[in-house]
Amino acid sequence: MLSPNSTPNPFRDAADRQRNPEPCVLVIFGATGDLTARKLLPALYNLAHEGHLPTGFAIVGFGRRPKSENEFRAELRTAVAKHARFQPINPAVWDALATGIFYQHGDYTNPADFQRLAQRLRQLDRERGTGGRCLFYLATPPAQFVEITQSLAAVGLNDPDKWLIVEKPFGRNLATARELNRLLTRAFTERQIFRIDHYLGKETVQNILVLRFANEIFEHLWNQKYVDHVQITVAETLGVEARGSYYDQAGALRDMVQNHMMQLLALIAMEPPITLEAEVIRDEKVKLLRAIRPIRAADAAHCTARGQYAAGAVQGQTVPAYLAEPGVNPKSRTETFAAIRLHIENWRWAGVPFYLRHGKRLPKRVAEIAIQFKAPPAVLFAAETNVPLATNTLAIRIQPDEGITIRMNAKVPGAALHIQPVKMEFRYGGSFGARAPDAYERLLHDALLRDATLFIRGDEAERCWEIFDELLATWEDPATPAPEPYEAGTWGPPAADALIRAMGHQWRRP
Repeated sequence: MLSPNSTPNPFRDAADRQRNPEPCVLVIFGATGDLTARKLLPALYNLAHEGHLPTGFAIVGFGRRPKSENEFRAELRTAVAKHARFQPINPAVWDALATGIFYQHGDYTNPADFQRLAQRLRQLDRERGTGGRCLFYLATPPAQFVEITQSLAAVGLNDPDKWLIVEKPFGRNLATARELNRLLTRAFTERQIFRIDHYLGKETVQNILVLRFANEIFEHLWNQKYVDHVQITVAETLGVEARGSYYDQAGALRDMVQNHMMQLLALIAMEPPITLEAEVIRDEKVKLLRAIRPIRAADAAHCTARGQYAAGAVQGQTVPAYLAEPGVNPKSRTETFAAIRLHIENWRWAGVPFYLRHGKRLPKRVAEIAIQFKAPPAVLFAAETNVPLATNTLAIRIQPDEGITIRMNAKVPGAALHIQPVKMEFRYGGSFGARAPDAYERLLHDALLRDATLFIRGDEAERCWEIFDELLATWEDPATPAPEPYEAGTWGPPAADALIRAMGHQWRRP
């Protein structure tokens, strides 16, 4: 079925055949890890179920744990049964996918293991007609990115028909991101490198450009003349779970704000691209990021707030303090909450503050972008009502319940003139009647197509670090006050409220 001459192709039974990649091999480094089991293989199965994988497609798992290919396939089937969007598993789809799944035990620094990988890829090319095309997925800790790419280059697996996906985190600061870019581009060209940010695969995030540029009613209001401020919130009810040792070295700013939230900001604030080509869109994002005023050490006290959750209750369940979490240093100064005010110094957004807020152990799990417009003149209704008119807000909900809400003022039925804010709401599930694809489905599919639109370019990654580099150094300085405690189940430390009140605003309660 996956060979070039086999018919019919079960992967294409339910396909919308508009965008299908050419036959290729996907090599997953770190194939026995959690990311492969929870995200990558379920996403690939979902793509297969919808007919979006090519005939001849194959998967080679490269891992340091010895195991047979039958063991590897059995483990992946269990993972797909648990995490795939389409349930129960369709035996025909799984069997078709499984016949192209292989496993190779090896070490990332052993040249002989990479020679064996090259030999296997040549064999798969002959058997499955992949044309030498191969996508390498680095689902490993960042410390292994360079050694893997250098080992691939050493055996000639970096020609133009090879390309790779690099997972986050992409560096720890500006200097390490620049060095990683330098080392990666010694083995692969920039066009061959796909830096993944799974937030860009979410349906609502992809819809931002359509909302802005396919609806005339919005774009001419999208500027400093009409917008009062913008809030981007990513709130999590969870703590650090089993990631305590990793998170304690990262913190909220590195883990979420510097990457995911800056991508949301870039899409919501960038100028219209002249085409939908990947480089054109990424050019506009980089131009926007370059217009953001970096946070300097002197700005930290009045442009930022950080906190660390204490013990409390989230959704009725008692939870421990961050300092009591497994793997966390009991004297840690790592922030679990960050609030930041940014300014974009261009014509469109001059004077409009952008507030970014992210935290763990908050009351709700929600990610949204809220565009708050300026207040309308109140003189017309001032004599009839003494209640201030609510400002119009357009809120883009990214998770959960993806959708868009517009708040506007309306008259309450009755003889008297009472004005009350109401909502007009659009939800993806209700309108389209289908569960949105997982972010990794879209991103893997685009990577197989070599479409880099939803991936991060090297200069873009560096600029995101540049905006926060001095702030990170300031927060890590022992002379800087420790993060302010906030009770788990609340919306963060008091300093976050003071930060936004200083500009005459207040946080939304999603």
